[in-house]
Amino acid sequence: METAKKRILTGNKAMAEAIALEMERDPKVFVLGEDIGNYGGIFGSTQGLMEKFGKERVLDTPISETAFIGAAIGAAAEGMRPVVELMFVDFFGVCMDQIYNHMAKIQYMSGGNVKLPMVLMTAVGGGYNDAAQHSQTLYATFGHMPGLKVVAPSNPYDLKGMMISAIQDDNPVVFMFHKSLQGLGWMEQLDVSAAHVPEESYTVPLNKAKVMREGTDVTIVGIQMTVHQAMEAAERLAADGIDAEVIDLRSIAPIDKETIIDSVKKTHRLFIVDEDYKSYGMTAEIAAIAAEEAFYDLEAPIRRLANPDVPIPYSRPLEQFVLPNADKIYEQVKNLMNE
Repeated sequence: METAKKRILTGNKAMAEAIALEMERDPKVFVLGEDIGNYGGIFGSTQGLMEKFGKERVLDTPISETAFIGAAIGAAAEGMRPVVELMFVDFFGVCMDQIYNHMAKIQYMSGGNVKLPMVLMTAVGGGYNDAAQHSQTLYATFGHMPGLKVVAPSNPYDLKGMMISAIQDDNPVVFMFHKSLQGLGWMEQLDVSAAHVPEESYTVPLNKAKVMREGTDVTIVGIQMTVHQAMEAAERLAADGIDAEVIDLRSIAPIDKETIIDSVKKTHRLFIVDEDYKSYGMTAEIAAIAAEEAFYDLEAPIRRLANPDVPIPYSRPLEQFVLPNADKIYEQVKNLMNE
């Protein structure tokens, strides 16, 4: 008997399919943002939605992030379930008040009487020479704010399942997708940007990390692109006799402490790699969790790799110099194992 052929989707098509399934299921779901209509989103996350659902449920907006994110917040407060796209996460500065003071706080300030079931999806990540104002990840910036759930899926399967979970959630969710993992034709094609995605609707939890590779010698925690870089480094480390466990964090807030601590207690070493800035970021938060809850299980100092505290350069050699990669992970984990 032949095995059924697995359906392969790119990250952007997985996201668009998730949104379409929820729009079919619930008439309260609608989409708004810049270029999300006929264009299908600059990173393809809304492809085909305008043709299927029309202009009343797929709203192309003017270039005014404060206005259309504010409109989404108002719609959510009145019982709709908007999915709104902030084209680049770097643009959050112009609509920070709507996100930080309204989206994140209205439920709390209303004593839970006003729910905000909305998704703010936004593109993150560097690696394709888009310079300082279009290349950040800013995971910690949003994870730091109480009142928001913040997720960062690393593969098409999770992009679909976590998007469905986010739309169904009664809390505001910041859904960060990495540009390089969308599988777009005009960007460098990565094998990890396409994967098996079931056709039916399914959910992936918004609060659970995932062990991508079992290991016994060292725990490597990554987020989005750095997960795949860690997996590549882990294969090279295995050839050197070092058995690395790789964790895909997936959820920035709430953070899955249990999976991290369980792994550290098994491997006794922790290496954290992040494409966000090193100071005051996710690497520091994860290191603090391990130091507070598994300090006596550690046999070596916790080590971190992240972007240095500089704007992301436009120059390709300089950009590659500041961003994490598999070579840097491999070398630094080898150093850690010798400590």
